[in-house]
Amino acid sequence: MERTVTIFGSAKPKPGDAQYEFAYQLGAKLAEEGFNICTGGYAGIMEAASKGAYDKGGLVYAVTVDNWNSVPNPYITIEVRGKTLFERIEKLIEMGDAYVVLQGGTGTFLELAAIWEYANKKLQPPKPIVCHSYMWKTIVEVLDKQMQFEGRETGIVKPCESVEEIVSYLKNKLIKF
Repeated sequence: MERTVTIFGSAKPKPGDAQYEFAYQLGAKLAEEGFNICTGGYAGIMEAASKGAYDKGGLVYAVTVDNWNSVPNPYITIEVRGKTLFERIEKLIEMGDAYVVLQGGTGTFLELAAIWEYANKKLQPPKPIVCHSYMWKTIVEVLDKQMQFEGRETGIVKPCESVEEIVSYLKNKLIKF
């Protein structure tokens, strides 16, 4: 059964940057393990993950936005267009069987908050959520303390340190679904 991992992250990293190279390696490893990937389809981490998967023969979905004047990256197998930012986020969520949140700014934070809230409110079947970077790990720890205070489920978002840890975690979790 094919599984699709939606990857969120910044549009700013360039080839040679650590964040770009990490995303490339993640996309490549996911494709090698038989996963499809889905990104926002533009530059930076989205391009790097797409290129990594594309270079390994993986299926790469991209959800782009009609009202942006940006050109999608060339490493896309199937492009899905959204009319607005929120429609795009909704499609990225719908298409993923799991989510990986890489380094990013407020847009990536919005995407993390959306998938976390979907899980928190049980608005869809359970899907693994992974984050990578010290920043997200810190945010997850702070929010988990608040979730615990509120009597809500904690541990919904799994911080991971390496490509290997992310892929291993996803393989383990997606076998159960």
